Formats: sequence, C-alpha cells, structure tokens
Amino acid sequence: MNGASTAKAQGFRRFWNNDNTVGHVFAAPFIFGFVCFSLIPICMSFYYSFTDYSLGTKSAELIGFKNFIELFQDEVFGKSILKTLQYVVVSVPLKLIFALLVAFILTRKSRMVTLYRSLYYVPSLVGGSIAVALVWKQLFARKGLFNSVLVNMGLNKINWFGDQNLAIYPLILMAVWQFGSSMIIFAAGLKEIPSTYYEAAEIDGASGIQKFFKITLPCLSPIILYNLVMQTISAFMTFTQAFVITGGGPNNGTLLYALNVYNQAFKYNKMGYACAMSWVMLMIMSIITLIIFRTSRFWVFSESET
Repeated sequence: MNGASTAKAQGFRRFWNNDNTVGHVFAAPFIFGFVCFSLIPICMSFYYSFTDYSLGTKSAELIGFKNFIELFQDEVFGKSILKTLQYVVVSVPLKLIFALLVAFILTRKSRMVTLYRSLYYVPSLVGGSIAVALVWKQLFARKGLFNSVLVNMGLNKINWFGDQNLAIYPLILMAVWQFGSSMIIFAAGLKEIPSTYYEAAEIDGASGIQKFFKITLPCLSPIILYNLVMQTISAFMTFTQAFVITGGGPNNGTLLYALNVYNQAFKYNKMGYACAMSWVMLMIMSIITLIIFRTSRFWVFSESET
C-alpha cells in the first residue's frame, strides 16, 4: 500500500510540475468565463438572428434572412447608422487630437506632472457612468451652465436637447472629454522617441512645428493607429450617454446604434431582430477596422522598413 501511495504521489507531483498543466490550471478561470459569458452568448446570438424570437414569450421560430431583410427596409435602422457614423467620425478624431496635445504638454519636465496625468485620466474612469451622464445632462439643460455662459456673453440660449440636429453634439463633447486613456498611451509613446532625433533636428535649424510633424507624428504613428482602432470600436458601442441623457431623442436625433439594439431587444421585445442588428454592426465595424489597417501602410512609420 505504501508503494502504491508513493507512486500516486510521485505521479501527481509530475503532473502538477508539468508547465502545460500549470498553465491550464491558471488559465481555467478565464477559459470558463470566456466560454460561458462570451462564446456561448455569441453562438446563441447568431442562431437567434435567423429566428422570430421574443424573450420569455415564445420559442424561437426559424425565419431565415427575414430579420436582415427587414433591417434595410427600416428607416429608424438607417438613421441610427448615420447618427452613429456621425458620432464616430467627429468624436474619435477630436478625442485623439486633444489626447495627443495634452500628452505632449504633460511629457514636459515638471514636478507636478504625475498629478496632472492622474487628473486628466480621471474622466476616463468615471466618464461612462450614469452619474456623470446625469451631470452632463444638467450642464446642457435650458438653465444649465453652458446656456448661462452664453447669456452672460450676450448670446441667446440654445435648446441643445430640443433640436435633433444639435442634440448629438453634447454627446460628442462628452466623448471628447474622456480622452484620458488615449492620453496615457500617447504619453508613454512620446517618452520612447529618442531625444537624438530632436537634437539632430535642432542642429539642422528645424522649428518646433517642423519637429512635431516630421519627428513626433511619424514616430507616434503606430500608437496613433492603435488608439484610432480602439477608440473607433469603443465609439460604435456607445450606449450609456444616449440612453441616460436623451433616450435617443428628439425625433431619433441621438439614437445611436447600441441604443437602437437595446430598444429592439428589451423595449419592443424583438430579440431575434436585435441579434440580427448586432451582427450587422459587427460586420460594419470589421469592414471599417479592415480599411484602417489596409490604409495604415501609407501613413504608419515603421523603423524596420527604413
């Protein structure tokens, strides 16, 4: 018995000391979470997109591509796509520009630079919360801070959330205000640019603007690409701001795509239709991301290619 027990113990030790086994054990929580909360819901969503399914009321009935055909006949669907594209095209470049400029300033030598970076990063931690969205709603209200400033300047008040053409811009400004995460990444990239590049440029008589456009931007282009892709994907998935501040109004003027999916699924109980919308958005985001990567070879600088 002792010999058998010893053999089992040795076998167990060999099993546990195997690098693959240890790796699998530590990866098990992630694998479990990914399968249960990502892979299975993705597969179910793909199946339900081809069905007429209402949550909790009836079983799913296969209807083929009917949901996808109805999507492109739905005026609200088309408007939500256009509004989301407007939101992405305006907010993402502005966010990256502000993030880069602030990062450029905060990489200058200063004793308080760590505090400043933390302060600028805080909005990115709390900017997507319900509480901040409510505060933002009050700032742009009829009697809010922005209209008070306009009145003090001798201008007329603006009905930000009453005009379907203007209502999207407070949401864009809120997205731009959340530039902290991109700023931190830009700041790290700026510190990696060799100072010898700037010293050589100064010897050649280059101005500050020339150094920025001829050295800083090319060297940061891989990081710009990363931030551009990540912020574009994040902007397409924006939901909280539109849901809390405007609810998609007025006249669907702020009905971003994620909010439209939510309404179809939980407000109108058209779960199959909402799943089809989600897969269409996945295809749109994939195409846009592919275009960004395909065009990056024309503007992303790589030292290995020089």
